[in-house]
Formats: sequence, structure tokens, C-alpha cells
Amino acid sequence: MLVIPAIDLKGGKCVRLRQGRMDDETIFSDDPVAIAGRWVEAGARRLHVVDLDGAVSGQPKNAEIVGAIARAFPDLPVQVGGGIRTDESALAYLEAGVQYVIIGTKAVSAPHFVNDLCLEFPGHVIVGLDARDGKVAIDGWSKLSHHDVVDLAQHFEADGVAAIIYTDISRDGMMQGVNVEATVRLAQSVHIPVIASGGVTTLEDIRRLCAVREEGIEGVVVGRALYEGTVDLAEAQQLADASVA
Repeated sequence: MLVIPAIDLKGGKCVRLRQGRMDDETIFSDDPVAIAGRWVEAGARRLHVVDLDGAVSGQPKNAEIVGAIARAFPDLPVQVGGGIRTDESALAYLEAGVQYVIIGTKAVSAPHFVNDLCLEFPGHVIVGLDARDGKVAIDGWSKLSHHDVVDLAQHFEADGVAAIIYTDISRDGMMQGVNVEATVRLAQSVHIPVIASGGVTTLEDIRRLCAVREEGIEGVVVGRALYEGTVDLAEAQQLADASVA
């Protein structure tokens, strides 16, 4: 199981939000590329980058920084989301060296877009499903849709997405522990990998996910816990590796 550090970009800086609220941020660094290097040195095998400004505006706003990260660490798979709502945006990121594009709002509002992308860029499309109480949120989590997260996951599996990133919004950035039960329910409903996200607080959260990884949980995105030091990346990845041995 991969332990995937998150780098959230807002105004060119590395920040963390609480429950996705743009007005409730903590700035951790003015140099996101240096932060990426820090995680690479600690043993990261993938990076999760989110353009928060892009998620709200509907188009990439921090693409230059994302490209700089991808160029600085060409052997490290980078997955990026936030404002990718056109073929051109997806292509630009992939040409910049990003391995996976994450589709969120557009996947819900125009599901055919995901199907088209999967045909155009097979193996490089991930769908991010961000939910509260089983319903999927869109537009930078500012709106709650009527769509059921499991139904959508199964739909996108049929389209050919490489994986699903599942975030429990109510847990994200709150340091309250990961929602293992909801993540397992989703993973059991599809045959593609699921990446857990939101709420990881301590190594115990990693341990709990490792215990159910065989349900189809490929990785976990960790944000605030890494930045505040309640989870050590190298230790967490070592724990995840040991659970496979």
C-alpha cells in the first residue's frame, strides 16, 4: 500500500484546508517544489498534488508549479487534480510529466468526459470522489450533489479509470481519523484500486487501512498529519510495506 503525501496549492503556496474551506487555510511553505523534495527524500513513491485555486475556478491556476515538481522529480509518479475540465488541460499536464490526472467535479457534472478521457489517455485517468454521508460533493466541495458515491464509482470503473480516490470531506484536514468503514464499502463495490483520503492522523490510521488493504485499497493520501508531524512518512511507508510481507 502506498502512503502518498499531499501537496495542496493555493496562490502558489503549499497549504492545507479544513474540510475543504478556502477561508480556513494553514500555509506550510512558499516553495512547493522544496516540499516535494522533502517527501521524495523521505521515500515517497507517488505525490498527490491538488490545485485548490483550479478546483474553485474550473481551470488550472497552479499548473506551472505542478510542472516544476514533475520536472524536478521525473522518476516519481505525480497525480494531480483541481480544475481539470477539458481535454486540453489533461493533455497539458500529461505532457508536463504528470502520470495521472484526477477528475472531480467534471466527472459528476459531465460523466461522458471521463469516458472520453479514458479512451484518449488510457491508464492515466483517476476519478476523485469526495463525499459527505455517501453523497458526492463538487465545485471545490462547495456543493453537495444527489449522486451516490458507490453508484458513481461503478460507473467510472466501467469507463476504464485507473483508480478511485475517495475522500470523506467531514474528516479532511480535521485530524479525526480516517473513515475506514466507508472506504472499505466503496472498495468492495468495485474491482479497480481505491485510494483512501481524508482524516489520517496517526500511524494507527495507516495500520487500520493496512489491515483491510486486500479489499482493494491501493494507497492512502496523507496531508496535514505529515505537515504537523503526527505521521512520519518513512515510518508510515515502512509499516505499509511490512503489512504485505
